[in-house]
Amino acid sequence: FVFLGSRLRQDDFPPRIIEHPSDLIVSKGEPATLNCKAEGRPVPTIEWYKGGERVETDKDDPRSHRMLLPTGSLFFLRIVHGRKSRPDEGIYVCVARNYLGEAVSHNASLEVAKLINDEY
Repeated sequence: FVFLGSRLRQDDFPPRIIEHPSDLIVSKGEPATLNCKAEGRPVPTIEWYKGGERVETDKDDPRSHRMLLPTGSLFFLRIVHGRKSRPDEGIYVCVARNYLGEAVSHNASLEVAKLINDEY
């Protein structure tokens, strides 16, 4: 007889990124979204990294201004940017994982728009 559990596992496949994030230029204080979608079986978990470090979201800290959306996208309630601290600016990648492996998205840069004084 065929053990159903092992047969089902043959349908499993490693993650694959099907929507990569794009570079963004955003104004300070505005919301922003870095898109990422992945497929795989079992459904992969998504994590975001900025400059090689894992990005904390509302799942890690309820007060975080960054949320991991159900699709896997990273949503910023508002872009935080000051003279001394620029926690949101940088190069991001999204990583999708399941037990068969992981897939890493293209790099996407999030840049805060510089305010330019109008010159007439």
